[in-house]
Amino acid sequence: MSFLYLLEKLRVPGLNELMLAVTTLGEETAFLVIALIVFWCVDKRKGYYIMSVGFLGTMANQFLKLLCRVPRPWVLDPEFSILEQAREAATGYSFPSGHSQTAVGTFGCVAATTRKRWLKVISIVIMVLVPFSRMYVGVHTPSDVLVGSGMALALVWLLKPLAFHEDNRRLKALIAGMIALAVAFLLFVELYPFPADMDAHNLESGCKNAYTLLGCLIGVAIVYAADKKWLNFQAEAVWWAQILKCVIGLALVLLVKSGLKAPLEALFGGHMAARAVRYFLIVLVAGAVWPMSFRWFGKLGKKE
Repeated sequence: MSFLYLLEKLRVPGLNELMLAVTTLGEETAFLVIALIVFWCVDKRKGYYIMSVGFLGTMANQFLKLLCRVPRPWVLDPEFSILEQAREAATGYSFPSGHSQTAVGTFGCVAATTRKRWLKVISIVIMVLVPFSRMYVGVHTPSDVLVGSGMALALVWLLKPLAFHEDNRRLKALIAGMIALAVAFLLFVELYPFPADMDAHNLESGCKNAYTLLGCLIGVAIVYAADKKWLNFQAEAVWWAQILKCVIGLALVLLVKSGLKAPLEALFGGHMAARAVRYFLIVLVAGAVWPMSFRWFGKLGKKE
């Protein structure tokens, strides 16, 4: 807490706004946007790599949060103040840091696979700044961000050989293994005898992530199989067609994400299974339905 108090003294309005902006790079939206842009426009293998690191990292992170149940800094020390704008996104227990893990994992994958020096440098800078921002805004301790970042770096290193190996069976085995772990994590949150003083909000956050991950990973498995058997889409296109592809595609994904929420929750009577179905459909649309248009995008700008 002493280091957090030191950062608290350094807060000034301009730097506060900068750190609040930086910290959003560790949120689900940033991960989703980067993973989809890479998957659609750069290289499918790199897209699967980023998604694998992100999904496995989230599972490990959420498991440790519920197992260790470390309170947030302002709960540990009521005298400590945080930037209030950061409180809404600081859900769940504190250890380890989910934002740090997501940012380091996502941009670590980019740094590990790009040949562009400028992109590698930017990625590394973000990998340092996001964990720092989580401490600056007051929602995590140094141990939270160090463990979250360390877990992400380990996954970046461990999963790269599986994602890029010539033998496709390794990637298929990785996807199957992630689904098995997602099922195990869901059983954990639903059946584990948590103590009576377990914070209900934190447990709900873990449950939401469990159903979300299972839906996403089942979707990834179907997308991978569909692409290998039928789609075999190509990511290449002229630069302006790539921009158009991303803008329309991201808008479509956002429409599915927000538009299906209320109907599915009503259909499932408010049960969290609605999240699994919704995120399954999001992945299916992003990975299989929208790529059906890529052959057309690839023809744009080419002379007949």
